[in-house]
Amino acid sequence: MRKEVWEGLAEINDEERAIQAGQNAVAKNLYTDEEEFVIDSAKMLAQGKLIAIRRHTRFAHFPCHRHNYIEMVYMCAGETTHIINGHTITLREGELLCMNRHAAQEVLPAGLDDIAVNFIIIPRFFDVAFAMMPERNFLKDFLVDAVTESKTGFLHFKVADVIPIQNLVENLIWSIQNKQSNAHFINQTTMGLLFMQILNHTGRAAGADAPYEDGVMFQILHYIDETYKTAGLAELAVLLGKEPSWVSRFIKRQTGQSFTELLQYKRLNQAVFRLKTSRMGVGEIIYEVGYENAGHFHRIFKAAFGMTPRQMRAGEVLL
Repeated sequence: MRKEVWEGLAEINDEERAIQAGQNAVAKNLYTDEEEFVIDSAKMLAQGKLIAIRRHTRFAHFPCHRHNYIEMVYMCAGETTHIINGHTITLREGELLCMNRHAAQEVLPAGLDDIAVNFIIIPRFFDVAFAMMPERNFLKDFLVDAVTESKTGFLHFKVADVIPIQNLVENLIWSIQNKQSNAHFINQTTMGLLFMQILNHTGRAAGADAPYEDGVMFQILHYIDETYKTAGLAELAVLLGKEPSWVSRFIKRQTGQSFTELLQYKRLNQAVFRLKTSRMGVGEIIYEVGYENAGHFHRIFKAAFGMTPRQMRAGEVLL
């Protein structure tokens, strides 16, 4: 990140001065008025705003807390150590960390040169990004879970060397800092582009610092995303170094769906995408998404969407 974008964020603020003067702890009242330490978006965001940025407080241990919003942390410089749901994550320069409102987080003391930017985001802000992603994927699932489920989810992306992602995060920080015209739509669209770039690097979320089960699940989703036309449980099991029966049980436990159901969902959504955005014939689409039996494809398509592929292409029924 260009230094001029974030160097203003490095200035020591009033809370940090108090810590250096001997307070030795973050001021909880700045974040919530409740007894339970749940950081309140009402204290972090101006009225009516859906997104804001705040530099992470340094020099003190940030005790275990949750948020009533989605938080995305971007490491501008240095590194910070986070303990999320009992898992230790080291966030290094250029990396991203996303947490839903159910995740329990604490942060070990950061030094002067450890500059982390916290994005405070109301779920409604993601409406544009959600619409820009045309099919089901793990980011959509994360956003849905953040609002509707009790899952304590987080995503850690090791993308420091992915230039488009770095540029988009920098643009988002700059836009929020400078309050440019049409910022609301620009910021929402930038977030959508950021997510679409992240989807090109699914495997970057499966690292040594990620929880084991999350890492395996990301590998599985990445495999389906990349090879849905020819994907098979036996091949996936070989890639993971596990028995097919183990992989099958693992997927069911993690998602509530079978491998076949996940693969079918991916293939059907790819078929919908081609129906809506290309002039390919239905028979060609059936082959391109991995089916050889046209009759079987038409049956499962009708069961999933309540219409035939030709009806969907004609727009006879709205999605």
